[in-house]
Amino acid sequence: MRSRVDTSASAPHKTAILAIILISYLMIILDVSIVITGLPKIRAALGFSATHLSWIQSAYTLAFGGCLLLAARAGDILGRRRMFLAGLAVFTVASLAVGTAQTVAWMLVARAVQGVGAAILAPSTLALLQSNFAEGPERTRAVAYYGAVAGIGASVGLVLGGVLADWLSWRVGFFINLPIGIALALGTMYYVRETERHTGKFDLTGAITSTAGMFALVFGIVHAADAGWSNRLTLVSIAASVVLLVAFVFNEARAEQPIMPLRLFSDARRAGAYAARLLFLGGMVGFFFFTTQYMQGVLGFDPFQAGLGFLPMTLVNFGTALLVPRLTGRFGNARLMGVGLALTCLGMLWLSRVGVSASYVTGVAMPMVLIGIGQGLALSPLTVAGVAGVAEEDAGAASGVVNVAHQLGLSLGLSISVVAFASASSAAVGARLALAHGVSAALTAGAAMLAAAFVIAVTTARKPAAPRPRIEPAQPEGAIR
Repeated sequence: MRSRVDTSASAPHKTAILAIILISYLMIILDVSIVITGLPKIRAALGFSATHLSWIQSAYTLAFGGCLLLAARAGDILGRRRMFLAGLAVFTVASLAVGTAQTVAWMLVARAVQGVGAAILAPSTLALLQSNFAEGPERTRAVAYYGAVAGIGASVGLVLGGVLADWLSWRVGFFINLPIGIALALGTMYYVRETERHTGKFDLTGAITSTAGMFALVFGIVHAADAGWSNRLTLVSIAASVVLLVAFVFNEARAEQPIMPLRLFSDARRAGAYAARLLFLGGMVGFFFFTTQYMQGVLGFDPFQAGLGFLPMTLVNFGTALLVPRLTGRFGNARLMGVGLALTCLGMLWLSRVGVSASYVTGVAMPMVLIGIGQGLALSPLTVAGVAGVAEEDAGAASGVVNVAHQLGLSLGLSISVVAFASASSAAVGARLALAHGVSAALTAGAAMLAAAFVIAVTTARKPAAPRPRIEPAQPEGAIR
Protein backbone atom coordinates (compact mmCIF):
# COMPACT_ATOMS: atom_id res chain seq x y z
CA MET A 1 0.00 0.00 0.00
CA ARG A 2 1.13 3.53 -0.65
CA SER A 3 0.18 6.86 0.79
CA ARG A 4 -2.35 8.62 -1.38
CA VAL A 5 -1.29 11.86 -2.99
CA ASP A 6 -3.39 14.78 -1.87
CA THR A 7 -3.96 16.82 -5.00
CA SER A 8 -6.99 18.63 -3.67
CA ALA A 9 -5.12 21.25 -1.70
CA SER A 10 -5.23 24.75 -3.13
CA ALA A 11 -2.13 26.49 -4.43
CA PRO A 12 -1.82 28.79 -1.37
CA HIS A 13 -2.11 25.78 0.94
CA LYS A 14 0.55 23.93 -1.05
CA THR A 15 2.83 26.93 -0.73
CA ALA A 16 2.33 26.86 3.03
CA ILE A 17 2.91 23.09 3.18
CA LEU A 18 6.12 23.42 1.15
CA ALA A 19 7.31 26.23 3.40
CA ILE A 20 6.67 24.09 6.52
CA ILE A 21 8.57 21.14 5.03
CA LEU A 22 11.53 23.20 3.82
CA ILE A 23 11.91 25.23 7.02
CA SER A 24 11.79 22.11 9.19
CA TYR A 25 14.42 20.43 7.02
CA LEU A 26 16.51 23.61 7.06
CA MET A 27 16.33 23.62 10.86
CA ILE A 28 17.87 20.13 10.97
CA ILE A 29 20.62 21.07 8.49
CA LEU A 30 21.40 24.32 10.29
CA ASP A 31 21.70 22.55 13.61
CA VAL A 32 24.48 20.32 12.28
CA SER A 33 26.58 23.16 10.88
CA ILE A 34 25.71 26.04 13.22
CA VAL A 35 27.52 24.37 16.12
CA ILE A 36 30.79 23.97 14.18
CA THR A 37 32.04 27.56 14.37
CA GLY A 38 30.97 27.81 18.02
CA LEU A 39 32.97 24.74 19.15
CA PRO A 40 35.92 26.64 20.71
CA LYS A 41 33.55 28.76 22.83
CA ILE A 42 31.49 25.71 23.81
CA ARG A 43 34.69 23.97 24.87
CA ALA A 44 35.74 26.94 27.01
CA ALA A 45 32.28 27.41 28.56
CA LEU A 46 31.61 23.79 29.53
CA GLY A 47 35.13 22.44 30.01
CA PHE A 48 35.31 19.87 27.20
CA SER A 49 38.64 18.23 26.46
CA ALA A 50 39.93 18.29 22.88
CA THR A 51 38.90 14.67 22.29
CA HIS A 52 35.59 14.77 24.17
CA LEU A 53 34.54 17.83 22.14
CA SER A 54 33.86 15.52 19.19
CA TRP A 55 30.98 13.95 21.12
CA ILE A 56 28.95 17.14 20.63
CA GLN A 57 28.63 16.03 17.02
CA SER A 58 28.89 12.27 17.53
CA ALA A 59 26.09 12.13 20.13
CA TYR A 60 23.79 13.88 17.67
CA THR A 61 24.74 11.94 14.53
CA LEU A 62 24.77 8.55 16.28
CA ALA A 63 21.27 9.04 17.66
CA PHE A 64 20.15 10.44 14.30
CA GLY A 65 21.56 7.58 12.24
CA GLY A 66 20.71 4.86 14.72
CA CYS A 67 17.03 5.76 15.02
CA LEU A 68 16.44 6.79 11.40
CA LEU A 69 15.33 3.44 9.96
CA LEU A 70 12.98 2.65 12.83
CA ALA A 71 11.52 6.17 12.76
CA ALA A 72 10.89 5.94 9.02
CA ARG A 73 9.08 2.64 9.51
CA ALA A 74 7.04 4.15 12.34
CA GLY A 75 5.84 6.85 9.94
CA ASP A 76 4.40 4.17 7.65
CA ILE A 77 2.49 2.58 10.50
CA LEU A 78 1.49 5.55 12.66
CA GLY A 79 1.15 8.32 10.04
CA ARG A 80 3.67 10.83 8.73
CA ARG A 81 1.93 13.93 10.07
CA ARG A 82 1.79 12.44 13.55
CA MET A 83 5.48 11.48 13.41
CA PHE A 84 6.40 14.88 11.97
CA LEU A 85 4.78 16.63 14.93
CA ALA A 86 6.37 14.21 17.40
CA GLY A 87 9.82 14.73 15.90
CA LEU A 88 9.33 18.49 15.86
CA ALA A 89 8.37 18.47 19.54
CA VAL A 90 11.35 16.34 20.61
CA PHE A 91 13.79 18.35 18.50
CA THR A 92 12.51 21.71 19.76
CA VAL A 93 12.52 20.79 23.46
CA ALA A 94 15.98 19.21 23.12
CA SER A 95 17.25 22.40 21.44
CA LEU A 96 16.16 24.36 24.50
CA ALA A 97 17.97 21.84 26.72
CA VAL A 98 21.17 22.17 24.65
CA GLY A 99 21.01 25.96 24.84
CA THR A 100 20.73 25.88 28.64
CA ALA A 101 23.41 23.17 29.15
CA GLN A 102 25.68 23.81 32.15
CA THR A 103 27.81 20.63 32.13
CA VAL A 104 29.41 18.27 29.63
CA ALA A 105 26.97 15.45 30.49
CA TRP A 106 23.96 17.77 30.15
CA MET A 107 25.11 18.91 26.72
CA LEU A 108 25.77 15.40 25.39
CA VAL A 109 22.46 13.94 26.62
CA ALA A 110 20.54 16.86 25.16
CA ARG A 111 22.38 16.52 21.82
CA ALA A 112 21.54 12.80 21.70
CA VAL A 113 17.85 13.52 22.35
CA GLN A 114 18.00 16.20 19.67
CA GLY A 115 19.37 13.57 17.27
CA VAL A 116 16.42 11.30 18.08
CA GLY A 117 14.05 14.17 17.25
CA ALA A 118 15.85 14.77 13.96
CA ALA A 119 15.60 11.05 13.11
CA ILE A 120 11.83 11.16 13.63
CA LEU A 121 11.46 14.45 11.76
CA ALA A 122 13.74 13.94 8.73
CA PRO A 123 12.03 11.00 6.95
CA SER A 124 8.62 12.59 7.49
CA THR A 125 9.64 15.81 5.69
CA LEU A 126 10.31 14.05 2.38
CA ALA A 127 7.35 11.70 2.78
CA LEU A 128 4.96 14.63 3.37
CA LEU A 129 6.39 16.37 0.32
CA GLN A 130 5.67 13.30 -1.81
CA SER A 131 2.16 12.89 -0.45
CA ASN A 132 1.16 16.55 -0.92
CA PHE A 133 2.62 17.24 -4.38
CA ALA A 134 1.47 15.34 -7.45
CA GLU A 135 4.04 13.38 -9.45
CA GLY A 136 5.36 15.38 -12.39
CA PRO A 137 6.56 18.99 -12.71
CA GLU A 138 4.92 20.01 -9.43
CA ARG A 139 6.78 17.41 -7.38
CA THR A 140 9.99 17.90 -9.37
CA ARG A 141 10.10 21.59 -8.42
CA ALA A 142 9.34 20.80 -4.78
CA VAL A 143 12.07 18.16 -4.61
CA ALA A 144 14.53 20.56 -6.27
CA TYR A 145 13.84 23.14 -3.57
CA TYR A 146 14.24 20.41 -0.95
CA GLY A 147 17.64 19.44 -2.33
CA ALA A 148 18.81 23.06 -2.56
CA VAL A 149 18.05 23.58 1.14
CA ALA A 150 20.87 21.18 2.09
CA GLY A 151 23.54 23.22 0.31
CA ILE A 152 22.19 26.58 1.42
CA GLY A 153 21.64 25.41 5.00
CA ALA A 154 25.20 24.14 5.44
CA SER A 155 26.66 27.41 4.15
CA VAL A 156 24.34 29.66 6.16
CA GLY A 157 24.83 27.56 9.29
CA LEU A 158 28.59 27.98 9.32
CA VAL A 159 28.37 31.75 8.93
CA LEU A 160 25.38 32.16 11.26
CA GLY A 161 27.04 30.03 13.92
CA GLY A 162 30.10 32.27 13.79
CA VAL A 163 28.03 35.46 13.98
CA LEU A 164 25.98 34.26 16.95
CA ALA A 165 28.96 32.81 18.85
CA ASP A 166 31.04 35.96 18.31
CA TRP A 167 28.43 38.69 18.74
CA LEU A 168 25.89 37.12 21.14
CA SER A 169 26.38 33.57 22.44
CA TRP A 170 26.70 30.07 21.02
CA ARG A 171 23.52 29.27 22.99
CA VAL A 172 21.40 31.56 20.81
CA GLY A 173 21.83 29.22 17.84
CA PHE A 174 19.84 26.60 19.73
CA PHE A 175 17.32 28.95 21.35
CA ILE A 176 16.07 30.16 17.96
CA ASN A 177 14.70 26.66 17.31
CA LEU A 178 12.05 27.20 20.01
CA PRO A 179 9.89 29.88 18.28
CA ILE A 180 10.51 28.27 14.88
CA GLY A 181 9.45 24.85 16.17
CA ILE A 182 6.26 26.21 17.76
CA ALA A 183 5.32 28.09 14.56
CA LEU A 184 5.95 24.99 12.43
CA ALA A 185 3.83 22.81 14.73
CA LEU A 186 0.90 25.24 14.54
CA GLY A 187 1.22 25.48 10.75
CA THR A 188 1.35 21.69 10.43
CA MET A 189 -1.81 21.19 12.47
CA TYR A 190 -3.63 23.77 10.33
CA TYR A 191 -2.38 22.98 6.79
CA VAL A 192 -1.06 19.42 6.66
CA ARG A 193 -3.32 16.37 6.45
CA GLU A 194 -2.46 12.99 7.90
CA THR A 195 -1.14 10.37 5.46
CA GLU A 196 -2.60 6.90 5.06
CA ARG A 197 -1.52 4.48 7.79
CA HIS A 198 -0.26 0.94 7.08
CA THR A 199 -0.29 -2.22 9.10
CA GLY A 200 3.10 -3.68 9.98
CA LYS A 201 5.59 -4.63 12.65
CA PHE A 202 8.49 -2.74 14.21
CA ASP A 203 11.90 -4.36 13.93
CA LEU A 204 12.90 -3.32 17.44
CA THR A 205 15.66 -5.92 17.71
CA GLY A 206 17.30 -4.58 14.55
CA ALA A 207 17.01 -0.99 15.74
CA ILE A 208 18.45 -1.72 19.19
CA THR A 209 21.37 -3.88 18.03
CA SER A 210 22.39 -1.53 15.20
CA THR A 211 22.27 1.62 17.35
CA ALA A 212 24.01 0.03 20.35
CA GLY A 213 26.64 -1.59 18.11
CA MET A 214 27.57 1.63 16.35
CA PHE A 215 27.59 3.56 19.62
CA ALA A 216 29.95 1.01 21.19
CA LEU A 217 32.26 1.14 18.16
CA VAL A 218 32.48 4.95 18.10
CA PHE A 219 32.86 5.13 21.89
CA GLY A 220 35.70 2.61 21.78
CA ILE A 221 37.58 4.52 19.08
CA VAL A 222 37.16 7.92 20.79
CA HIS A 223 38.06 6.44 24.20
CA ALA A 224 41.25 5.05 22.68
CA ALA A 225 42.36 8.62 21.96
CA ASP A 226 42.50 9.27 25.71
CA ALA A 227 43.25 5.87 27.23
CA GLY A 228 45.01 3.94 24.45
CA TRP A 229 44.11 0.86 22.42
CA SER A 230 45.15 -1.58 25.16
CA ASN A 231 42.79 -0.02 27.74
CA ARG A 232 40.24 -2.52 29.06
CA LEU A 233 37.23 -0.27 28.44
CA THR A 234 38.40 0.39 24.88
CA LEU A 235 38.73 -3.33 24.14
CA VAL A 236 35.43 -4.24 25.80
CA SER A 237 33.61 -1.52 23.88
CA ILE A 238 34.99 -2.56 20.50
CA ALA A 239 34.36 -6.26 21.23
CA ALA A 240 30.77 -5.46 22.23
CA SER A 241 30.29 -3.51 19.01
CA VAL A 242 31.39 -6.51 16.93
CA VAL A 243 28.97 -8.83 18.77
CA LEU A 244 26.06 -6.39 18.47
CA LEU A 245 26.62 -5.64 14.78
CA VAL A 246 26.88 -9.35 13.95
CA ALA A 247 23.63 -9.88 15.87
CA PHE A 248 22.07 -7.05 13.85
CA VAL A 249 23.01 -8.67 10.52
CA PHE A 250 21.76 -12.05 11.75
CA ASN A 251 18.47 -10.48 12.84
CA GLU A 252 17.97 -8.68 9.53
CA ALA A 253 18.42 -11.98 7.66
CA ARG A 254 15.62 -13.57 9.69
CA ALA A 255 13.25 -10.69 10.49
CA GLU A 256 9.83 -10.77 8.87
CA GLN A 257 9.93 -7.01 8.21
CA PRO A 258 13.58 -5.91 8.59
CA ILE A 259 14.45 -2.23 8.84
CA MET A 260 17.40 -2.92 6.52
CA PRO A 261 16.68 -5.72 4.00
CA LEU A 262 19.97 -7.44 3.23
CA ARG A 263 18.96 -7.90 -0.42
CA LEU A 264 19.82 -4.22 -0.86
CA PHE A 265 23.50 -5.25 -0.72
CA SER A 266 23.21 -7.96 -3.40
CA ASP A 267 24.19 -5.42 -6.07
CA ALA A 268 27.93 -4.65 -5.83
CA ARG A 269 27.49 -1.15 -7.29
CA ARG A 270 24.87 -0.21 -4.74
CA ALA A 271 26.80 -1.76 -1.84
CA GLY A 272 29.88 0.11 -3.03
CA ALA A 273 27.93 3.36 -3.08
CA TYR A 274 26.89 2.83 0.56
CA ALA A 275 30.47 2.13 1.63
CA ALA A 276 31.85 5.03 -0.42
CA ARG A 277 29.25 7.39 1.06
CA LEU A 278 30.13 6.35 4.61
CA LEU A 279 33.84 6.93 3.93
CA PHE A 280 33.18 10.17 2.05
CA LEU A 281 31.23 11.68 4.93
CA GLY A 282 33.79 10.27 7.36
CA GLY A 283 36.51 12.19 5.56
CA MET A 284 34.49 15.39 5.22
CA VAL A 285 33.35 15.72 8.84
CA GLY A 286 36.96 16.14 10.00
CA PHE A 287 37.33 18.96 7.49
CA PHE A 288 34.55 21.00 9.09
CA PHE A 289 35.32 20.03 12.69
CA PHE A 290 39.06 20.69 12.65
CA THR A 291 39.38 23.47 10.08
CA THR A 292 37.27 25.82 12.18
CA GLN A 293 39.53 25.11 15.18
CA TYR A 294 42.62 25.71 13.02
CA MET A 295 41.33 29.05 11.74
CA GLN A 296 40.49 30.24 15.25
CA GLY A 297 43.31 28.63 17.24
CA VAL A 298 46.23 29.03 14.79
CA LEU A 299 45.30 31.77 12.31
CA GLY A 300 43.67 33.88 15.03
CA PHE A 301 40.23 34.24 13.40
CA ASP A 302 37.24 35.05 15.56
CA PRO A 303 34.12 32.81 15.12
CA PHE A 304 32.56 35.21 12.60
CA GLN A 305 35.70 35.30 10.47
CA ALA A 306 35.96 31.51 10.70
CA GLY A 307 32.41 31.19 9.38
CA LEU A 308 33.26 33.46 6.46
CA GLY A 309 36.45 31.47 6.00
CA PHE A 310 34.42 28.50 4.75
CA LEU A 311 32.82 30.51 1.92
CA PRO A 312 35.36 29.44 -0.77
CA MET A 313 34.18 25.88 -0.20
CA THR A 314 30.47 26.41 0.40
CA LEU A 315 29.86 28.83 -2.50
CA VAL A 316 31.70 26.65 -5.02
CA ASN A 317 29.99 23.56 -3.64
CA PHE A 318 26.53 25.07 -4.06
CA GLY A 319 27.23 26.35 -7.57
CA THR A 320 28.68 23.01 -8.69
CA ALA A 321 25.75 21.05 -7.23
CA LEU A 322 23.35 23.08 -9.41
CA LEU A 323 25.23 21.90 -12.52
CA VAL A 324 25.21 18.21 -11.59
CA PRO A 325 21.94 17.25 -13.39
CA ARG A 326 23.28 18.66 -16.66
CA LEU A 327 26.76 17.17 -16.18
CA THR A 328 25.32 13.74 -15.32
CA GLY A 329 23.44 13.64 -18.61
CA ARG A 330 26.65 14.41 -20.48
CA PHE A 331 29.29 12.38 -18.63
CA GLY A 332 27.34 9.75 -16.69
CA ASN A 333 26.81 9.20 -12.99
CA ALA A 334 29.82 6.92 -12.35
CA ARG A 335 32.35 9.19 -14.07
CA LEU A 336 31.06 12.26 -12.25
CA MET A 337 31.25 10.44 -8.92
CA GLY A 338 34.84 9.35 -9.55
CA VAL A 339 36.01 12.83 -10.55
CA GLY A 340 34.27 14.38 -7.55
CA LEU A 341 35.83 11.97 -5.07
CA ALA A 342 39.28 12.44 -6.63
CA LEU A 343 39.10 16.24 -6.44
CA THR A 344 37.86 16.14 -2.85
CA CYS A 345 40.74 13.84 -1.87
CA LEU A 346 43.31 16.08 -3.57
CA GLY A 347 41.89 19.16 -1.86
CA MET A 348 41.99 17.44 1.52
CA LEU A 349 45.59 16.33 1.01
CA TRP A 350 46.53 19.91 0.17
CA LEU A 351 44.71 21.28 3.19
CA SER A 352 46.31 18.70 5.47
CA ARG A 353 49.71 20.37 4.91
CA VAL A 354 48.71 23.37 7.06
CA GLY A 355 51.06 24.49 9.81
CA VAL A 356 51.60 27.40 12.18
CA SER A 357 53.04 29.57 9.39
CA ALA A 358 50.51 28.75 6.64
CA SER A 359 48.56 31.60 5.04
CA TYR A 360 44.80 31.49 4.73
CA VAL A 361 44.73 32.05 0.96
CA THR A 362 47.18 29.35 -0.16
CA GLY A 363 46.92 27.01 2.82
CA VAL A 364 43.15 27.01 3.39
CA ALA A 365 41.08 28.88 0.79
CA MET A 366 42.60 27.37 -2.36
CA PRO A 367 42.32 23.73 -1.25
CA MET A 368 38.78 24.55 -0.08
CA VAL A 369 37.86 25.37 -3.68
CA LEU A 370 38.91 21.88 -4.78
CA ILE A 371 37.01 20.34 -1.88
CA GLY A 372 33.91 22.36 -2.73
CA ILE A 373 33.95 21.33 -6.40
CA GLY A 374 34.59 17.71 -5.48
CA GLN A 375 31.80 17.51 -2.92
CA GLY A 376 29.40 19.24 -5.26
CA LEU A 377 30.16 16.69 -7.97
CA ALA A 378 30.23 13.57 -5.78
CA LEU A 379 27.36 13.76 -3.29
CA SER A 380 24.42 13.61 -5.70
CA PRO A 381 25.88 10.73 -7.79
CA LEU A 382 26.56 8.80 -4.57
CA THR A 383 22.91 9.25 -3.64
CA VAL A 384 21.70 8.13 -7.08
CA ALA A 385 23.98 5.07 -6.99
CA GLY A 386 22.64 4.12 -3.56
CA VAL A 387 19.07 3.71 -4.85
CA ALA A 388 19.80 2.62 -8.44
CA GLY A 389 18.22 -0.63 -9.59
CA VAL A 390 16.17 -1.06 -6.42
CA ALA A 391 12.82 -2.82 -6.69
CA GLU A 392 9.87 -0.52 -6.03
CA GLU A 393 9.08 -2.37 -2.81
CA ASP A 394 12.54 -1.54 -1.44
CA ALA A 395 12.86 2.07 -2.62
CA GLY A 396 12.13 3.52 0.80
CA ALA A 397 14.45 1.11 2.59
CA ALA A 398 17.28 1.96 0.20
CA SER A 399 16.79 5.66 0.88
CA GLY A 400 16.95 4.89 4.58
CA VAL A 401 20.25 3.03 4.22
CA VAL A 402 21.68 5.98 2.27
CA ASN A 403 20.80 8.29 5.16
CA VAL A 404 22.16 5.88 7.75
CA ALA A 405 25.47 5.59 5.86
CA HIS A 406 25.55 9.40 5.85
CA GLN A 407 25.02 9.81 9.59
CA LEU A 408 27.17 6.90 10.72
CA GLY A 409 29.94 8.05 8.40
CA LEU A 410 29.93 11.35 10.25
CA SER A 411 30.25 9.61 13.61
CA LEU A 412 32.88 7.05 12.65
CA GLY A 413 34.91 9.50 10.58
CA LEU A 414 35.00 12.05 13.38
CA SER A 415 36.09 9.48 15.93
CA ILE A 416 38.93 8.27 13.67
CA SER A 417 40.04 11.85 13.02
CA VAL A 418 40.01 12.56 16.76
CA VAL A 419 42.37 9.64 17.38
CA ALA A 420 44.75 10.98 14.70
CA PHE A 421 44.49 14.49 16.18
CA ALA A 422 45.21 13.32 19.72
CA SER A 423 48.22 11.23 18.71
CA ALA A 424 49.87 14.05 16.75
CA SER A 425 49.06 16.94 19.10
CA SER A 426 50.39 15.12 22.19
CA ALA A 427 53.89 14.99 20.68
CA ALA A 428 54.12 18.76 20.00
CA VAL A 429 55.24 21.54 22.37
CA GLY A 430 53.12 24.70 22.63
CA ALA A 431 49.37 25.13 22.17
CA ARG A 432 49.45 26.56 18.61
CA LEU A 433 51.98 24.03 17.37
CA ALA A 434 50.10 21.14 18.99
CA LEU A 435 46.84 22.29 17.42
CA ALA A 436 48.43 22.70 13.98
CA HIS A 437 50.06 19.25 14.13
CA GLY A 438 46.85 17.66 15.36
CA VAL A 439 44.72 19.27 12.65
CA SER A 440 47.20 18.23 9.97
CA ALA A 441 47.06 14.60 11.16
CA ALA A 442 43.26 14.62 11.39
CA LEU A 443 42.90 16.00 7.86
CA THR A 444 45.42 13.44 6.59
CA ALA A 445 43.21 10.72 8.07
CA GLY A 446 40.26 12.33 6.28
CA ALA A 447 42.17 12.27 2.99
CA ALA A 448 42.87 8.56 3.51
CA MET A 449 39.15 7.88 3.96
CA LEU A 450 38.38 9.86 0.81
CA ALA A 451 41.00 7.89 -1.12
CA ALA A 452 39.37 4.65 0.06
CA ALA A 453 35.96 5.98 -1.01
CA PHE A 454 37.38 6.74 -4.47
CA VAL A 455 38.86 3.24 -4.87
CA ILE A 456 35.63 1.53 -3.77
CA ALA A 457 33.43 3.73 -5.95
CA VAL A 458 35.41 3.35 -9.19
CA THR A 459 35.93 -0.39 -8.62
CA THR A 460 32.32 -1.29 -7.89
CA ALA A 461 30.88 1.09 -10.52
CA ARG A 462 32.24 -1.26 -13.20
CA LYS A 463 30.51 -4.34 -11.79
CA PRO A 464 27.53 -5.72 -13.71
CA ALA A 465 24.14 -5.00 -12.21
CA ALA A 466 22.70 -7.81 -10.11
CA PRO A 467 19.27 -9.12 -11.12
CA ARG A 468 16.47 -7.74 -9.01
CA PRO A 469 15.28 -10.21 -6.41
CA ARG A 470 11.71 -11.33 -6.93
CA ILE A 471 9.54 -10.21 -4.02
CA GLU A 472 6.39 -12.23 -3.53
CA PRO A 473 3.18 -10.15 -3.47
CA ALA A 474 2.12 -11.82 -0.23
CA GLN A 475 5.23 -10.72 1.61
CA PRO A 476 4.45 -8.14 4.31
CA GLU A 477 5.42 -4.69 3.22
CA GLY A 478 8.72 -3.58 4.75
CA ALA A 479 9.64 -0.59 2.62
CA ILE A 480 10.31 2.71 4.30
CA ARG A 481 8.69 5.69 2.66
